[in-house]
Amino acid sequence: MAFDALEIAIALCAALRGPLERLRQHDPDLADQARRAANGVALQLSEARRRSGKDRLNRYRMAAGSADELHTALRLGQAWGYFDAASIAEPLALLDRVQAMCWRLTH
Repeated sequence: MAFDALEIAIALCAALRGPLERLRQHDPDLADQARRAANGVALQLSEARRRSGKDRLNRYRMAAGSADELHTALRLGQAWGYFDAASIAEPLALLDRVQAMCWRLTH
């Protein structure tokens, strides 16, 4: 059975391949943190599916936190001039969807 939030989180990781490679060329530490945050979103969503009660809710909250961290990392990369808005438009749109789904899963 498909879990839409997880599928979008995985699509987000695919869309981040180019931007994170550019980020790695300028700031390897930020790129690594962004990659770990992106992976964390998908992994926490996946794990939450098999949990119950407050434990499930906590995993959804952790996914939301990782999504926020990733969003900030992308904004920082843009602020430092490592990429322009157009190059991260698709990842940001997918990230917005994931963040909205995480909000709905936690409220």
